[in-house]
Amino acid sequence: QVRLVESGGGLVQPGGSLRLSCEVFGGIFLRSAVAWYRQAPGKQRELVADINFDDSTTYGDFVKGRFTISRDNAESTAHLQMSSLEPEDTAVYYCHVNFRGGPPSVYWGQGTQVTVSS
Repeated sequence: QVRLVESGGGLVQPGGSLRLSCEVFGGIFLRSAVAWYRQAPGKQRELVADINFDDSTTYGDFVKGRFTISRDNAESTAHLQMSSLEPEDTAVYYCHVNFRGGPPSVYWGQGTQVTVSS
């Protein structure tokens, strides 16, 4: 069965860094695009970064070069390296998997909290 496990969230000071990881179980990783979304209290969920199976990437406008999404196909894991974090980055970050190797299907992780505060 498909399961997404996120990790790496936590509390960091402004200007600090965190690396989020999303491990994808179920044998679908190689045929999937993987994305990170985030949702802050009172705000709508927004795209942070996306990486396709050909390693092409897309970033939200607010990233401004601070984040990098990558994928490790051998480990079926996607990473989001975040640097120069700001209080506005505080949110729950969700891994999103778009399976494209068969009937379209989408999976969400449970989310990991990122808090940027001094």
